[in-house]
Amino acid sequence: MVNNLKPAFLITGREVGLGVTRSLGKMGVPIILMYYNPNDVGRFSKYITHSFLIPHPEKFQEEFIKQVIEIGERFGHGVLIPTSDEAAVAVSKNKEMLANYFGVACTNWDVTKKFIEKKYTYALADANSIPSPKTVTPASILDVENYLDQINFPCLVKPSQSHLFVAHFGKKMISVDNKEELIDVYKQSANAGLEVMLQEIIVGDDNSVVNYNAYFFEGKPLVEFTAQQIRSAPPMWGAPRVVLSKEIPEIVELGRKILQSMEFNGYACVEFKKDNRSNIYKLVEVNGRHNLSTLLAVRCGINFPYLHYKHILNNEVPITTPYKKGVYWIHETNDLIHSLRYLSSERYSLRQYLRPYYKSHVFAIFDFKDLKPSVKWWLFILKRVISVVSNRVLGRKNKD
Repeated sequence: MVNNLKPAFLITGREVGLGVTRSLGKMGVPIILMYYNPNDVGRFSKYITHSFLIPHPEKFQEEFIKQVIEIGERFGHGVLIPTSDEAAVAVSKNKEMLANYFGVACTNWDVTKKFIEKKYTYALADANSIPSPKTVTPASILDVENYLDQINFPCLVKPSQSHLFVAHFGKKMISVDNKEELIDVYKQSANAGLEVMLQEIIVGDDNSVVNYNAYFFEGKPLVEFTAQQIRSAPPMWGAPRVVLSKEIPEIVELGRKILQSMEFNGYACVEFKKDNRSNIYKLVEVNGRHNLSTLLAVRCGINFPYLHYKHILNNEVPITTPYKKGVYWIHETNDLIHSLRYLSSERYSLRQYLRPYYKSHVFAIFDFKDLKPSVKWWLFILKRVISVVSNRVLGRKNKD
């Protein structure tokens, strides 16, 4: 194993960061982690050579950039990889400055804003005849009221910038059933300074959601990988908890078109959902960074983080690579918790629940060769459970 490789500077150590850490670490790349949440379990991976707690990139952007540069100067030239939306925004906006210290694995801001701000993503989809759900972006409560005759309930209230919405509401989107709920969620969003969109619901189960993963360069897809989501956390509106590698040719051309329209370079994951009413795949979102199920492609033979690293550092252009089909990625804790919670409403058979575990698979967190993140993750969950139970008990005592 080559052991004199230049370092990868990862920003944030949550599950996405952990996947990228393992993908690069197993190839001998030294990993220097910069995290801004003390609960990030990725910082406990054996592949981390150094880790630093830094300011939050969205809340304290100037201090964040300053510390990133200081760490870069300390360890020498390497590849800077943001693995969260808020980190990608801060790095992208300051890419020209950061490029003096790192090879930056992030698009320029004029490209980044096209996928970070979903209103631009859907506008590009419309302009390029890529099917997408009907979407309106109100600028005021008056706009919401004027749009009511165009909206079929239930509908979704979705953020223009997902990471800001999740930070405030703890959800990627909110389903509303009537005018009153819609206005209430809109007012909460407006008061928090969040721009939102009103969007039709694409009718379909969790397994109607699919991913087009690709490494793009100069308008061309160099490496492509497709996968199907099997279960989400929570069902319908959540992040994937089980994903299956699978050839899905219907979405390849659509994925290419949206990334070409963005003039995208690097790695991206484009999410589509098949509308059961029309049997047409519709665009959900574009993630222009390494995604939650990064380790699935790696397990199947395509190490996107390492391809990205080598291209930026050594100008090694990735080439088309075959990959294994029928392999599962499992977020083990989310799958356990949500399978138990939604056991009656999901109505999967025991065989369907267990199938990913006895077939070829890779876990999001657990790894025999890198156990500490999994141990820390379960301890973190246990502390949360104890805290919730304690608060409920104290609440009941106070009522009594």
